[in-house]
Amino acid sequence: MRTDQELVVDDDEIFAGTSDAYVARAVGLAFYLMGNRSDAEDATQEAMTRAWKARRSLRELAAFDAWFDRILVNCCRERLRRQHRIREVALPEGSEGEIRDDFAAVLARDSIGRALASLTLEQRSVVVLRYWLDLSLEQIAERLTWPLGTVKSRLHHAIAAIRERVEGDDAEVRR
Repeated sequence: MRTDQELVVDDDEIFAGTSDAYVARAVGLAFYLMGNRSDAEDATQEAMTRAWKARRSLRELAAFDAWFDRILVNCCRERLRRQHRIREVALPEGSEGEIRDDFAAVLARDSIGRALASLTLEQRSVVVLRYWLDLSLEQIAERLTWPLGTVKSRLHHAIAAIRERVEGDDAEVRR
């Protein structure tokens, strides 16, 4: 007969093993939401910490991905909101400490990436969850705790904005 303490230890080990499998996927999701690798890694770390602290609220291990995605998306949204409140100060040109973000550079060169970066956070969240994670609209609504109609509307407007931006980029290239 196992004690309650043994059950907790086993549950912790199962959670830790499951969460490790999601780290690379989580960083990718956070990258598409945040726009750069450093912020994505920070958001993922924060989400993992929050998930670990809240692990007792996870009722079914099979629902881990939806549960963790919700935590991660919320961490990204909070971080992006805080960034808009923080005043940025431009560093003088040639200053030391310049950090290269190769992922952001690739995203900026890509017209779809630029279009994705120009979306609102809500629109970008829906697009990334739909097309990067290949989730159904119902699954997205569950993860974001939004009504299904809101998910559909934001996805529709996001796709229209992406199409307009890409067509604009294509027109510039042809000139």
